Amino acid sequence: MDFGGAISALKSGEKVAREGWNGKGMWLSLSGFIGGVDVHADNFWSKHNADFANESGGTVKVLPAITMKNARGEIVMGWLASQEDMLSEDWVIV
Repeated sequence: MDFGGAISALKSGEKVAREGWNGKGMWLSLSGFIGGVDVHADNFWSKHNADFANESGGTVKVLPAITMKNARGEIVMGWLASQEDMLSEDWVIV
């Protein structure tokens, strides 16, 4: 499928990957909820985000992001597509 199909699959709760990726077991998922969710300051890992939430009344809306499980078994927060990723048609649901 193409990149648009991969985005639609992510929004539907699926994991997606490219058949052309060299790393084994890599995939993308959508972290969070469409439209965002209010998160309490105590639940942030980043002190700066927690401080902002406290300054904003104790919570702040967190919007979704695309994350990647990389070949080393780590989760990459805020994955961004390359030009090649966006133009490829080898996306699959995993």
